[in-house]
Amino acid sequence: MGYITDKKRMTVGRIVKKKASGEKIVVLTAYDWFMAKVLDQCGIDIILVGDSAANVVHGYDSTLPITMDVMIAHTAAVSRGNESALVVGDMPFLSFQPSTETAILNAGRFLKEGGAHAVKLEGGTEMAPTIKRLVEVGIPVMGHIGLTPQSIHRFGGPKIQGRKKKSQTYLKESALALEDAGCFSMVLELVETDTAREITESLKTCATIGIGAGVHCDGQVLVINDILGLGEGEFKPKFVRQYADLSPIISDAVTRFIADVKAGDYPGDEESYGK
Repeated sequence: MGYITDKKRMTVGRIVKKKASGEKIVVLTAYDWFMAKVLDQCGIDIILVGDSAANVVHGYDSTLPITMDVMIAHTAAVSRGNESALVVGDMPFLSFQPSTETAILNAGRFLKEGGAHAVKLEGGTEMAPTIKRLVEVGIPVMGHIGLTPQSIHRFGGPKIQGRKKKSQTYLKESALALEDAGCFSMVLELVETDTAREITESLKTCATIGIGAGVHCDGQVLVINDILGLGEGEFKPKFVRQYADLSPIISDAVTRFIADVKAGDYPGDEESYGK
């Protein structure tokens, strides 16, 4: 009892097998019930409930302000809309860094309250002991190295990682340490292409999920708002491929609704209830 019997359900084990077979892994973010339902029905492998919700949902200029309670609420909504994809909850700033005990308690909340199947946390070799302990208590972990947005003030901005020898060494050592700690996958963000390829080839069981890390990763992730053209302003990272431009479509619908209401054209007889 309590085990998932649906063979279509994506699991950590199936992600590891995809890496072994060379089948690409596809990941997108979602923050609510509706979008999770759409992504799941399209056949996405992994839905990441990213702390990028801080930016694209709540309007902050970094991921740092978002809290555990808010992330749990987003994750629970996504889980309710999902049937088959693997749901990964993104652990926010200071939810895992203070101590291993803190990390276990907060990661457990993602599974228990949020309905997630795994968690993601940022950091390289320094986080390996924490990840190892999470895995030991039964919590699957997706790692995250390269540009780690929760450390944006240390990086001084979105800078490509893995171009210099020191950075390459740290990333390669971190990737091996995270795999050894038990990560089933790891995000490589803004990592130089050849470095990302070398990391991917060096890992036996841990799948690499690239975002701005080139084509050689085992899979790719993007923010759903970016591919749908729902961002604000002119800034668009080089690695983003936009598949739709929904902002003007939404604006047009809202503008026409406003005009119809003001003109008295809405609601009409067909949208009203007579006797």
